Amino acid sequence: MDDGGLRAIFLEQQPMLRRLLVARLGSPEDAEDALQDMWLRIDQLADRPIAQPAAFLYRVAANLATDQRISAARRAARDTAWLNDQPGDDDVPDPERVLAGRSEWRAVEAAIADMPERMATALRMFRIEDQSQRAIADHLGISVSGVEKLLQRAYRKLHDHMAATGEGCTAPHRLDGGRDADREH
Repeated sequence: MDDGGLRAIFLEQQPMLRRLLVARLGSPEDAEDALQDMWLRIDQLADRPIAQPAAFLYRVAANLATDQRISAARRAARDTAWLNDQPGDDDVPDPERVLAGRSEWRAVEAAIADMPERMATALRMFRIEDQSQRAIADHLGISVSGVEKLLQRAYRKLHDHMAATGEGCTAPHRLDGGRDADREH
């Protein structure tokens, strides 16, 4: 059968194809989209012989409906995942908190700049680079106990600097990971 015959059968079967697609897709708009896709596919099949064109058109309609349902499910899953990955209102700081955080970070950087180099290195490696105390000890060539003492003194200097400049929060923070910063080993 040639292209004109397949188009004629499509036009003849269009009301039934539309009902099938509405039943499978759940909406007349989606059914119309599928019918339009079918019409465009008929153009691609101009040179192929089709033994049972009406059955072929119903199979194409059923396949298009399945493809659209799968595509809609994937789109919904993708959109849901994207929405779930977006920060909530509580996760996004207001501009005032952002400015306060930047100011506090500048004060922390200034306090670290005033520290002796080994102390500043130990603090950066431990708190910023998330290195273990053992790795810091190996890097600096000192014992783990020496690293602990360096970190305690660094926390004290940082606390004193923040208190002296009036920077930071009014609530006390445990910068030493829960250890008592005042206790000497």
